[in-house]
Amino acid sequence: MCDSVDEVTQAVLAKNDDLAASLREELARRGVSVVNLLSSPGSGKTELLGRVLARAMERTIPVAALTADLATDNDAHRLARSGAPVKQLLTDGLCHLEARQLRGHVESWLPEGTSLLFVENVGNLVCPASYDLGESLRIVLMAVTEGEDKPLKYPTAFGSAHLVVLTKTDLAGPAGFDQAAFAANIQRVNPGVELMFSCARTGDGVDTLLDRVLAVRDGAAVHRPPLAPRPHNHARTQSGDTHIHTHTHEDAASGLAAGRVS
Repeated sequence: MCDSVDEVTQAVLAKNDDLAASLREELARRGVSVVNLLSSPGSGKTELLGRVLARAMERTIPVAALTADLATDNDAHRLARSGAPVKQLLTDGLCHLEARQLRGHVESWLPEGTSLLFVENVGNLVCPASYDLGESLRIVLMAVTEGEDKPLKYPTAFGSAHLVVLTKTDLAGPAGFDQAAFAANIQRVNPGVELMFSCARTGDGVDTLLDRVLAVRDGAAVHRPPLAPRPHNHARTQSGDTHIHTHTHEDAASGLAAGRVS
């Protein structure tokens, strides 16, 4: 039974990866860069994104945002205050976004001329980490109130990040946050990844983050994380044969958590 469930899961992920790859190519042709934002609930992701969108509008950058939630459209209303085009995506209980959902909204809604699309994924560091959306940049955010060992507890999410952003830095003192320990844990699961600091309340880090995203849009090199999106259960050879791979995100994550970084 377990083997059959695993096979079904791998087939779903493989189909998603294929759709994500084609979507990434399509968006590249249209000149659109997608930024996939992942975090736990309460990390301050929506507030920071609202600040980034507002700054992008001030700088006349053609930006838009899709925000996903299980039930309400509260986040879309908050983000719309920035003046940027915003679309709510309700998942009806699904704990993550998939490439097919993003494709549907890109085809039916994305404003013409948009060059930067932020996708605020469902607040969850488990399921969303396994689904490539065709993004140009995957950013994982974490608040100082969540604990320095969060990267070790969720190695798949942090190990697949192109960039990590620490939020609510104004609370680091009261929370007793150990920044050095956190940075060491980040490097343990994702060696070489860039770490940024932000505070939506004060605006610290907003321009830095926006500039980094724009640099990627304009062709800057992107960090290659150890758990970067890859085929889950198949790969095509030049002859068209299909080969089965047993290496998965979960296998790699287990190695990272144990300190076996390749």
